Amino acid sequence: MVKDIRELRSDVKAYAEELERRWGGLLSYRYLGRRFGDMDVGDGIDATVVVRRDFRNELGGFMVAPLAICSPEGGGVNDLEAVPNPVIHSTQILDPGHDVKRIEIVGGQIKAGRRMSYSRSLIVDADKPERVIAFTEGQNAVIGAVPEGLERMPENRLEIEDAPDLPPLWQVFGGERRPSGHWALPELSAEYASPDAALHLGPQHVILETAAFDAAVARAGHARLQVESAHVMFLARGKTGPFRVDTEVHGGTEGRIGVRSMLFDEGGNRSVTSASHVFRSVD
Repeated sequence: MVKDIRELRSDVKAYAEELERRWGGLLSYRYLGRRFGDMDVGDGIDATVVVRRDFRNELGGFMVAPLAICSPEGGGVNDLEAVPNPVIHSTQILDPGHDVKRIEIVGGQIKAGRRMSYSRSLIVDADKPERVIAFTEGQNAVIGAVPEGLERMPENRLEIEDAPDLPPLWQVFGGERRPSGHWALPELSAEYASPDAALHLGPQHVILETAAFDAAVARAGHARLQVESAHVMFLARGKTGPFRVDTEVHGGTEGRIGVRSMLFDEGGNRSVTSASHVFRSVD
């Protein structure tokens, strides 16, 4: 069982140790190379991320999941200030960025209340900041207080070299395509869980886009598809798993295909996340 860090709130030392262990073990940001100056101790920490092949689709354009993970849009609330929980996240891609080497996330909190906060960012070409790759927006809920005096934590970085044989992100995050055709994630484990012991947004973004793309390819009859937008609503905390994705596909005009998805916690017997993705056929 993955422990909910909120159970340790009365013990500052135990809370800090557990947060450091959990933050350092969480795969989502470490694997993609996203660093956070308000959470991590280290030199030269900024909001830039080096782009690798596994950020891209078969056409060489950006997938939406890596952009969403790199710009998590927690409403500007971090784990040293409160226990955050995502509510809504949206990504709109303006430029597939075939030749972009690095991205930078520019922006942050736009409104904060006691229970809810909101943020938005631009994802830009880090080497040409006037070139906007995507818009992201998010809404976040505060689901718990943290003890006072928490400090930034040492990094537990992964150095992932870009290479043609990098595994797809769905494989890294434990995903699989079942014989039924459903995409799924395994039972919850610590490296895929947020500190409050729920399925982290990273694996969710990855498996939802993977399932949506697979469904869109089946509809289009080819894989020459570029994702243009994604909208994700986090309905409930995924506590158990395995997690199954159900999809429905709708055709649009001008070569567009829309896919609605629902992530279902089979162990908890409830829907946890709703998503929609829009793809465009590329000649």
